[in-house]
Amino acid sequence: MPREPLHEVIARQAAAAPGAIAVEHGEQQLTYGELDRKADRLAARLVEQGVRPGEHVALVVHRGIPMVVGILATLKAGAAYVPQDARILRPSTLRHILASTRARIVLTQSDEPVTVPSGHLGIDIDVIMAEQTEFTAPRVEVTPDHGCYVLFTSGTTGTPNGVVVTHANVANLLRTEPGDLGIRPGTVVGQILNIAFDLAAWEILGCLVHGGTLLIRGEDIQEIARRAHVLIATPTILAAIDPADCPRVRTVAVAGEPCPRPLADRWARTTAFYNGCGPTEVTIVNTMQRHHPGAERLTIGTPTPNNTVYILDEHRQPCPIGAVGELWAGGDCVSAGYLANPGLNAERYAPDPFLGDGRMMFRTRDLGRWTPDGELEHLGRTDDQVKIRGFRVELDSVSAVLERVPGCTRAATVTLDDRTLVSFVQPETVDPAAALRAVAEDLPYYCVPAAVHPLPTLPTTDRGKIDKALLLRIARGTGAVA
Repeated sequence: MPREPLHEVIARQAAAAPGAIAVEHGEQQLTYGELDRKADRLAARLVEQGVRPGEHVALVVHRGIPMVVGILATLKAGAAYVPQDARILRPSTLRHILASTRARIVLTQSDEPVTVPSGHLGIDIDVIMAEQTEFTAPRVEVTPDHGCYVLFTSGTTGTPNGVVVTHANVANLLRTEPGDLGIRPGTVVGQILNIAFDLAAWEILGCLVHGGTLLIRGEDIQEIARRAHVLIATPTILAAIDPADCPRVRTVAVAGEPCPRPLADRWARTTAFYNGCGPTEVTIVNTMQRHHPGAERLTIGTPTPNNTVYILDEHRQPCPIGAVGELWAGGDCVSAGYLANPGLNAERYAPDPFLGDGRMMFRTRDLGRWTPDGELEHLGRTDDQVKIRGFRVELDSVSAVLERVPGCTRAATVTLDDRTLVSFVQPETVDPAAALRAVAEDLPYYCVPAAVHPLPTLPTTDRGKIDKALLLRIARGTGAVA
């Protein structure tokens, strides 16, 4: 397993090809040599301000070159970066994040001012990048087990939980096949996702450790997709991109939510299409499958290198092949755990009895089963499995049937009460009656929604996933379609 700190791998790329373009945003570009020097300058400032290995630095920015400089500089200083989107971050959330991570420094940008709470230091990345004074690049001892980033998940109680992901965790995905996605010097990787989403780390760090060119989007995702060789996205975001208009794309990876089979088939006809799965706590994805249009089924594949997946019953015993159970993840993907939340750590992380030797495994709360040919079928979340009229219903299975209806590109299903399902489909031209008939023909009567509502597009969260909470409010008549 590759265990070298990621910024050291990127520095090696800069030394080997200092003139190669590392990152591009609009009319701006930085070569690898320039990126390395600017990140060294900012890292020197962080160390000067007392940042030490094992600490955390908040990165409150929007997409752009300073975002990339801030990430690399934080790693060079030995700290883990804590990414947040400056455009949507609420002051109360920032205070919670700073308290949880004990971060003293907040990196910001000139064109997206952030109110830094009292007792914390704000450093403007743009100002440091523009400096011309002499400085000494820091030499900080960082181990692979130091934190690389801290991502905040929504949490079941609504309070964000910080997950510490190490250099070793990330390197295990990005520097092995198929997680490296074939990225090499000269490969153009689209950066289209929110920085606070772990798939963005796959885009950014996955590109730079292999010497590729990171193409950061503005408002137009399709424009970036036309120029990129590699795209990483949620199925919801990918559904809005026309593969016929992306002649250069040769590799696509999706994760974050279930992928509709028609979407996978459409992209797999012209690209190497990977369907992946894995929550933040197991480092971006821990299973991947290269899908082919003629495949019998769309699965989430097999564990990525140095990782394991267990399908366990309620007694944490392995389920037989074909039996549905809960997915537990083991191996080098398992993150260092939640910050300042021992109760949740005890609930979701447990000693791995199969690997032993002090290794840990993580309870994903995903449902799945092994196929006879050794692949994993993802069958939704335990919290997406509901009781309707006393029968167990998997909401994603209802949506999957709807997504096979002619003209339907995305679907989502919510439950109003213990007797009523409501589904939403896009685009608005989908025939609701045909959609209802399709579910009635494929699934038991208790799975048939009370109504199917066509929308121009399904609402999404800031991380590019279907916003089921908003759809539920719409179904209850308390929300509005934006």
